[in-house]
Order: sequence, then C-alpha cells, then structure tokens
Amino acid sequence: MRLGLVQLFEAITGETCIDRPIASNGSQGELFGGSDTGEIDANETDIAIAVGMHAKTGIDFSVLKPEILSLFELSRDAFGAIVYAWMSELPVTEQIIRFGKKIMASQNTVAVKHAQQGKLEAARRKAAQIAATDRGDSDVQTVREVAQKVWHEIHRLMGLLRFCPDEKGVYIAQCEPDHFVLPALGPHFMERFGETPWAIIDNKRRLRISCETGQPGASGGTLVFSSNEGNVFEKGQGGEWENLWKHYHKTINNESRNNPDLQKRFMPTRYWKYLTEL
Repeated sequence: MRLGLVQLFEAITGETCIDRPIASNGSQGELFGGSDTGEIDANETDIAIAVGMHAKTGIDFSVLKPEILSLFELSRDAFGAIVYAWMSELPVTEQIIRFGKKIMASQNTVAVKHAQQGKLEAARRKAAQIAATDRGDSDVQTVREVAQKVWHEIHRLMGLLRFCPDEKGVYIAQCEPDHFVLPALGPHFMERFGETPWAIIDNKRRLRISCETGQPGASGGTLVFSSNEGNVFEKGQGGEWENLWKHYHKTINNESRNNPDLQKRFMPTRYWKYLTEL
C-alpha cells in the first residue's frame, strides 16, 4: 500500500499525527468525495503540507507532532525533497524513509556532539545538510532525482496549462501530469487569477483543484480539492477564446526560427493533447 505523506514522516520520526486517520487502500475519503483514484493515498493534512510548500502562508504545523517539525527545522531542503518524492507517486517509499532517517541520524555525529553551546544549532543544520546532499549515498541520489522530476514538471505546467472559460465563466485547464502536482500548482494560479474563478483538472487521477469563490489567497481564500468525474469540453470547443489564443500564437510565431527538436524538449509531446495552439 502506498503511504500517505504524514505516514512517511511518522515512519521517519516515529511520531503520530494528531489529525484524522489516513485513508487506506487507495480511498481518498472525505477529501476527494470518496473517489478512489487508485493513484495516491492522502488525507487533508498531506495535501495541506504539499500546498503549504508553495503558498506564501507556508506550512501549518499545528496538526503535527513536534518531531516532524524538528525535521523541517533541521533541513527545509530535505523536508521539501521528501514531499516532492512523495508527490512523484513512484515506488521509492523505502528510499524516502531511509533518506529521512539519515537526516535525523546526522544529529549523532561527532561534530554535533562536540559543538559549542552557542554554535550547536548551526552544527546540527550543517550535519543535516551534509547528509541530505550526499550524492554518494544511493538513497539520497534516488530521492533527489525523483524530487527533481516533480519540481521540473510543476514549473513546466505553470507555463503549459491552457485555460478556457466554460459556460459559467470558470476558467478551466486540463492536464495529465506524470506526477501528483496539483497541490503545487494551486497557490501559483490562485495568485495569478486573483478574484477570477478557475479550476485545474487532472484527468489521469480524476481530481480537480479550484478556487471558485473568487477570493485571492491573501484575503483568506482556500483551494478546494474534489474528485472530477464529469466531462469537460474538448479542445476545439472553446469558441472565440481558443480562436484568440491561436491567433496570438500565430502572430508571435517566427516561422523562420522553427526548431521542432527544441520545441519537443521544452514542450514534450505528451503535453500536446491540451495545448490549444497545437
């Protein structure tokens, strides 16, 4: 069974989350309206941590035991690598747990034990960072490589998502990402759209993230996750909005500088299905 994010941190630190029990057997429970996507096993705390990694407000650690917070304080870099590796949905659970345990074990090094009182905190963080960046360690290498794949896809989709208004005026974008990246995309587009309602649909996982209240994050708006079983308009049904986008693309395109190979490197063909201009 794939572990939830908090379960991973519990396995690393030996602590227990004080939030609701984590859904098991692939069920998303209340968070996703009871939908079984078969892809991830997460509860609201898992999603909140992933969202908080990218939101200006940061992560709310009030629902977690102090030991999990201590891992974050030791190395935010390592903490982020664990979150990204979990979002990859790849079978690297054991490597993630060993990676995290090595960060915690770094506090037992000679350098930390003999550090002067005033320099103890700096010594602890330095030891954690050394452990988190040891590319000679196979677990560190695996977690880092997987986390980088997720980070890369997040930033790629920030530029490749194409929004088009539906009949209710909600701007919809569709995608089928390799990894579970919706939590990372939410804060970015909440800031970009302001009070305009929008939604991003992950057709691969049948999930939807939206900010349909029209409230920007700074004024207390919240991202809403839900299952998505309904049909959304296909490419070519966006009417005038899609025509405007195609006209814009055609206008700025310089035919004499077309480079198909370079284009595929920056816009892999697996994303073309939802690119209006293609």
